[in-house]
Amino acid sequence: MDPLSLCYIDAAEVAAALATIDPVDRVRDVLALHAKGETVLPDEAYLPWTGPDGSACRSLNMPGIIRGGVAGIETAGTKIINASLGNPDRGLPRAAGLVVLFDPLTARPRTLLDGTAISALRTAAVSVCAIEQLASATGVLALVGCGALAAAHLSLMLTRLPGVAEVRLFDRVPERAAALGASVDRDVRVVRSAEEAVRGADIVVPVTTTTEGYLPMSWLAPGAVVVNVSLDDVLPDVVHGAGLVVVDDWGLVAADDRRLLGRMLRRGEIYGPREPTPAGPARRIDAELGEILIGAHPGRADRDDVVLVNPFGMAIADLAIAAAVEGKVRQEGRGRWLPFG
Repeated sequence: MDPLSLCYIDAAEVAAALATIDPVDRVRDVLALHAKGETVLPDEAYLPWTGPDGSACRSLNMPGIIRGGVAGIETAGTKIINASLGNPDRGLPRAAGLVVLFDPLTARPRTLLDGTAISALRTAAVSVCAIEQLASATGVLALVGCGALAAAHLSLMLTRLPGVAEVRLFDRVPERAAALGASVDRDVRVVRSAEEAVRGADIVVPVTTTTEGYLPMSWLAPGAVVVNVSLDDVLPDVVHGAGLVVVDDWGLVAADDRRLLGRMLRRGEIYGPREPTPAGPARRIDAELGEILIGAHPGRADRDDVVLVNPFGMAIADLAIAAAVEGKVRQEGRGRWLPFG
């Protein structure tokens, strides 16, 4: 390999490689390493703006390191994921991104990958990892929001969760829910409201773009697991009323002031897993998911407890999946080599 070149792996090659990789195992491994202190995960850089048509746009840059391997570093790199809320109306995916992997010796960018499918699959894999670890039942699955992230979740969940007997889909655009239902070889119910989807469901996964909460504790069945992938779907009473509240990384959650938990922290309503108990009625966030995976926290105490999982999205999980894609593509002699520097 020429050190003055960059390997580019396009969306088609990424998709082909992803089909051969178990993303849940990759995510579980990196969550466990994170819980053991074997990763570096700085705060994300967040750049918001308003597009010329008034739509909300943003760019996230999320670097990280997974330790081990050559020079003490197994994987180093960054994920860049951009989104515009106006894209679905343009016939475009809401989000698109890149992953850049670095050479641990020279620090030069080594591989550039289309990151859109990696990001969606990582998100779904974290959800499935949490459900496999924490769910007491998986018979009824509710997805609220039926875009690209919902599609990634549904495909992976139907593969990994054999106990799913009923799938409910809701989207504010009914045609989008119908299209998602038609994309899988399974009978699904397209329902008329988020409440109809959520009530009685064992697994609830909101994957919307809403910035206003709507999902109260009263909708949730005993024992339900809610994976709040989106920003603001669940209301604060779910955080206060759940028997177990889990995040992927408390530091990322605490540094953010846009999402629900970050706002609740700033209002003094919650505090972190390893922080001293403050004065007043604040609710402790119980654990990071990796702590449960390695046995440092017991997880669910009662099968009837509602469990809230609120993943922020850790770049190290994207990097772990991207590194597996890179290895597969290079093993097969594919990828496009570009002059660089």
